[in-house]
Amino acid sequence: MSKTLKYAVIAVGVLIVLLLAIPFFINANSFRPTIEQKLSAALGRKVQVGNLDFSIFSGALSADNFSIADDPRFSNKPFLTAKSFKVGVEVWPLVTSKVLNITGLTIEKPELSLVKNKDGQWNFSSLASGSAPGPNGAAPSGQSAAVWQIARLELKNGRATITSPGSPSPSVYSNVDFAASNVSPRSQWPAKLTADLPGGGKFDFEGEVGPLASPDVSMTPFDAKVTIKGLDLAKSGFVDPDTGISGIVDIANTLVSKAGTAHAQGSATANKLMLVKGGGPSAVPINVDFVVDYALASSTGTVKQGTIKIGKAVSNLTGTFQSSGSATVLNMRLDGQNMPVTDLEAALPAFGVVLPKGSSLKSGTASANLNIQGPSDKATTAGNIGLYNAQLAGFDLNSKMSVLTKLTGSQGSTDTTIQKLTANVKVSPAGIEANSIDSVVLALGSATGAGTVSPSGALNFNMVATISSSSAVGGAMGAIPGMKSTSGGGPLKVPFAIQGTTSDPKFIPDTAGLATSAIQGVAQQQLKGAVPPDAMNALGGLFGKKKKK
Repeated sequence: MSKTLKYAVIAVGVLIVLLLAIPFFINANSFRPTIEQKLSAALGRKVQVGNLDFSIFSGALSADNFSIADDPRFSNKPFLTAKSFKVGVEVWPLVTSKVLNITGLTIEKPELSLVKNKDGQWNFSSLASGSAPGPNGAAPSGQSAAVWQIARLELKNGRATITSPGSPSPSVYSNVDFAASNVSPRSQWPAKLTADLPGGGKFDFEGEVGPLASPDVSMTPFDAKVTIKGLDLAKSGFVDPDTGISGIVDIANTLVSKAGTAHAQGSATANKLMLVKGGGPSAVPINVDFVVDYALASSTGTVKQGTIKIGKAVSNLTGTFQSSGSATVLNMRLDGQNMPVTDLEAALPAFGVVLPKGSSLKSGTASANLNIQGPSDKATTAGNIGLYNAQLAGFDLNSKMSVLTKLTGSQGSTDTTIQKLTANVKVSPAGIEANSIDSVVLALGSATGAGTVSPSGALNFNMVATISSSSAVGGAMGAIPGMKSTSGGGPLKVPFAIQGTTSDPKFIPDTAGLATSAIQGVAQQQLKGAVPPDAMNALGGLFGKKKKK
């Protein structure tokens, strides 16, 4: 080996030894007061740093403990704690002059406690308020704001616990990762935040943040893309499990916050959605395109556009909502016209509408004009709905209502044609109420009435079928003297009940009063020796007897 090479190897060895020895000549803990003072001044909160070590190769000071105090109005416990904390520094000034220039902060496995009080204020709102510019860009309180910049800020593998007033339990977000560069209170800087949602799913935020707002940091402007994948509504803690609301939701939107208003525009897809207890999950995705403005100070939102798509069935949702404690109170309106029922059918169970077993909708359109009010997980939906020119295949109304169909003279069919069905409805956690029902069914005639559907699907309806006296059988029934008072010379009215369940409805005609009047009329005619043959046939139909030949 040449002398030059030997000297080079020796020099490198000496340099390595010197580098390894430098930390022994630098008391890392001597910088702890400076680090605590700088961070406390920047955040406006007391910061505590544990025992420090210095690594010249990583260019960082490492601490075994780290904490940031909470806003004293909320708690005397730490806002953030971590077992590992690294401070990136400029090595040369530190080694030669013992000058501490911070370049980056890395907090590993932090535990954050985020708390919202009854007034809608967050415990992190006052962070860095002493260094953030005021609304007009001036320093807070007319004083000189602290100016600082961190080249790199990271939180790795953290956990955030969010507590809201009235919430039965906190929401816990795990695997929280945050990264930002060139962070400064007076400029805009890029940031990325990811987390695992409570109960499953992923949250992703990526965009530009800043400058910091004062005196409330939660009003800081940002412009970002936000995506949520696999949000499990039943396990998220956002809704009361007793409501039966469930489903998996994906959301992709742009979110821009400026001057205290957040503007969201994007789309959401809900799979296996169920909105009513006792209903069933939708068999098809329900898609929503939305434009929403949200006032941060009042926690009030306005849905400027909410287009709901179920296949080719489209409806529009507009209105307002307000966050109050753990609840979100809705005041919305849903409007849908000429929606193909063949597209809606697979989603009907999500809204508590279950078709009779073995049946399906083959044609027709639906309409809805509904108001949605109350807490989101216990809202009441009320308004009118309509079904037009629909064919319910696989449901034989003739066999279900054999007495009435004998009176109408209708022939048997495995399908039921609904020319019109309208009603005023009210849907709540207590079930479904339907009033002012007005229907025209080919196998039955027209029918009116009202009733309820329980959360378990039990039916309790009282209806009246109207049979025209112009029909052959109806005319014969009207010819009976006892029926004239019932019909008044016009259509015959036969009351009936609908009981059973939504999947297996039971139609129970109330023919007792009708039969009594008919028998009395026939008896009077028999005394006179003149009973119309058609009247006897109709009377036999009323009792379910066949005409004698």
